[in-house]
Amino acid sequence: MKKRILSPVFCVLGLAVLGLAALCLGQYSLSPAKVLAALWPGGWPGVSLSDTDLTVIFNVRLPRVLLALLAGAALSGAGAAFQAVFSNPLATPDTLGVATGASFGAVLAILMGLPALAVQGAALAMGLGAVALVYLVGQVRGERTVLTLVLAGLVVSSLFSALVSLVKYVADPQNTLPAITFWLMGSLSGTTRRSLALGLPFLGVGVAVLWLLRWKLNLLALPQEEALSLGVPVKKLRVLAVGAAALITASVVSLCGQIGWVGLLVPHAARMLVGGDNRRLIPASFGLGAAFFLVIDTLARCATAAEIPVSILTAVVGAPLFIVLLRRTGGAGL
Repeated sequence: MKKRILSPVFCVLGLAVLGLAALCLGQYSLSPAKVLAALWPGGWPGVSLSDTDLTVIFNVRLPRVLLALLAGAALSGAGAAFQAVFSNPLATPDTLGVATGASFGAVLAILMGLPALAVQGAALAMGLGAVALVYLVGQVRGERTVLTLVLAGLVVSSLFSALVSLVKYVADPQNTLPAITFWLMGSLSGTTRRSLALGLPFLGVGVAVLWLLRWKLNLLALPQEEALSLGVPVKKLRVLAVGAAALITASVVSLCGQIGWVGLLVPHAARMLVGGDNRRLIPASFGLGAAFFLVIDTLARCATAAEIPVSILTAVVGAPLFIVLLRRTGGAGL
């Protein structure tokens, strides 16, 4: 009982410490006392803050730290949900082509010279459109099965990948193409309070739905006939889980580009710690994903003078960690 009560407390405290460290670290360094004084209502006695300090904390780093925490938690939860829905340990948030669809919407908006918020909106809309297309294509003889949805996802993902390549081919190689390439590599550098406010409601809805469905996701592991005999609305449950995970993926891609490995690696690490019960796995994935992505983003902006794209670091760090997990479990825990 104590373990169940204390574990969430330690998780929240750990995320708070990581968040405080991320606010302090960077090319413009800040002391923990200054950060706490800025965040504490009414300030902190004996600590003075300049206008530059306040601008860096509230306009640059705080929105970015919040996005890293939310995006990491959401992607990890979406990955765990997809693995439960499709009973596939290799399922990721892009299984149904959501990320590639959102990427196409974004690069098309960049090609047209639209402002940043329009790029974000186009990515979100096209990502949701991609999953709708998957559900349309995946209907065979009036039925949608896990197999047809996965196959439709592969087809739609390949289609949007080709369209992204086409946009890159026709883009101006001097100005537009570098912007598209950098966006596709993933970065949180353009995060603002306005862009975060636009994407936060969609992330919040997706995370809330997965949280409410976490105990029902265990029922999807049963054979469909057995689940139906128990009165489980399998189709409705699958649609809700997939819809929430797709909404999360499209929102994250619209905010910070394509981010790989988080939705694949973190749920497996969480499964090693708490087991395969989704009642504990989904919350554990939220916590570990938030911590992992925040650490990665902090490294991306602090390791060198020029910021490293986040997706590069998630792959560089994630691939060796996945190999370690594979060797420790022999594939049984995956």
